[in-house]
Amino acid sequence: MDVTLLWIIGAGLVAGALSMLLAGLLVFTVLSAWIPRLVSYAAGVLLAVAFLDVLPEAFEQSSDAGAIGAVTLAGVLGFFLLEKAALWRHQHEHGDMPLHEHIGGRTGMMILVGDGFHNFVDGIAIAAAFLTDVKLGVATALAMVAHEIPQELGDFMVLLSSGYARSKALLFNFLSSLASVVGGIIGYLLLEDAQAAIPYILAVAAASFIYIAVADLIPHMHRSTDARSTTWQIALIATGVATIVVTDVLLH
Repeated sequence: MDVTLLWIIGAGLVAGALSMLLAGLLVFTVLSAWIPRLVSYAAGVLLAVAFLDVLPEAFEQSSDAGAIGAVTLAGVLGFFLLEKAALWRHQHEHGDMPLHEHIGGRTGMMILVGDGFHNFVDGIAIAAAFLTDVKLGVATALAMVAHEIPQELGDFMVLLSSGYARSKALLFNFLSSLASVVGGIIGYLLLEDAQAAIPYILAVAAASFIYIAVADLIPHMHRSTDARSTTWQIALIATGVATIVVTDVLLH
């Protein structure tokens, strides 16, 4: 088996399964006090990977910098529209009532399906990164883990509130996480003979990192404005950025 494909499969397992297991550990041990700090660290990792690794590689591999910029912009706007549609649907179905009052088995299953699709897309992004460079692939997988942990925390909470037993919530989330491996394999098979598409897929991946950090994680961080919380946030954002810088140096 090709070494690159082994890297992709391994990174897909790490990005999907490991982040799910870490999130489950945090939820099941009730370490809720760490959630804001995980969000801050994830924001730093995502922004560093997008601006220091993924976008530079996309620009380097493409002869049309304007097209890469346009695809990145379209990606950010596309993710905005997708999230807006999801919020509109929830508002249309449930009015102004809080989400937890409407959680049921159907909602739990929708969470699993949505998470599986997201993991599949992550797998394709990982494949594109590894087909470009192993260093970039490792950094991308690390970014996936960083941003998946807060998301998986929320998924576990929804599943448990939907009536799933802890063992079933863990099993179903694990099965959903395997979609990243499937996406990675499919991405490898399709992208290997279509190298011209890789810069644009990397641009979409960068757009997703930027959007998640700026639209979802940072607004969550702004809920805490006291000096202690702000200090932790700044320190952990810097730690997230430093993680990527150090990884780049070690894998160079």
